[in-house]
Amino acid sequence: MVGDVVLGLPALQLLQDHGFELHLYGKGWAKALLSGHLGEPGWHFTPRAGKLSDRIAQLRELKHQGMLLDPGFNSRVNTLLMPNSFSSAFEPRMAGLKPAGFARDGRSLLLCSAWTAQHPSPPAHALEGFWELACKLTNTSSPPPDRIDLQVTKEAQAKADELMAAHGIRPGFICIVPYAAGDVDGKDKRWPEFAAFTRQLAARKDRQIVTCPGPGEEDIALKDHPDAICLPGVALDVYLGLLKRASLVISNDTGPAHMAAAVGTTVLSVLGPTKPAQWRPWGPQNRIAQGPGGQWPSMRDVMQKVDA
Repeated sequence: MVGDVVLGLPALQLLQDHGFELHLYGKGWAKALLSGHLGEPGWHFTPRAGKLSDRIAQLRELKHQGMLLDPGFNSRVNTLLMPNSFSSAFEPRMAGLKPAGFARDGRSLLLCSAWTAQHPSPPAHALEGFWELACKLTNTSSPPPDRIDLQVTKEAQAKADELMAAHGIRPGFICIVPYAAGDVDGKDKRWPEFAAFTRQLAARKDRQIVTCPGPGEEDIALKDHPDAICLPGVALDVYLGLLKRASLVISNDTGPAHMAAAVGTTVLSVLGPTKPAQWRPWGPQNRIAQGPGGQWPSMRDVMQKVDA
């Protein structure tokens, strides 16, 4: 998930600070998301293959490369598992790697080091869980940073600025993210009043409203948010550049909220069943709009927070 990759970035930076050379392995879209860091020394990325046999072959090749770089590579833990899934432990173990991670999802026997999380269940924030993994591997103990420093490449920022110019978008616009995949305990993560809120926001005519729907979300943008400038199909690295130029991002519980917060833009996260203690956008500049007991906030409450 996009949010997980963003929230895991401080942990990766901690590993780099302790002298680790990072060979990241994950879904192909993560390469664009992390492109501002992959140009740094010691950051490498391998897109994860589709077939299980191909993934194991990839991991075996990564093991081979590691042993060429460091003769002691296979004598210690050499793979840090950020996800808690069974498959994330099974595949590297089948490839002969020595993974470490939290002892969850029945995978303890697959781990060379099976760690018990300090916060075994919510409400610990997801970022703190990733940070704890990096602390255990580096044998350190420190609080995570109060901000995420997600870098945007010059090329991606230039493309974002060109896209804005082509559509007459000026810096300081409001970006809305009325989309969200999945649910929380069977409850939809999409604010039911988002469309009405966008109409009310547009009626003020004081700021441009922009939205960047992902695949399959275009109809929501065009039908429910016709007052917003719609930019479909934007690549993740370019999306980061757009978010950096916004004055405010108003979002459901979804990946672009974490992206925006990580590039330093203020996020107003509109939440219903989502637990903010676990999934709020990270950073002191961000705000939450949520009703009591995990209910959705009113439009009035959200608008008051926009004004604030």
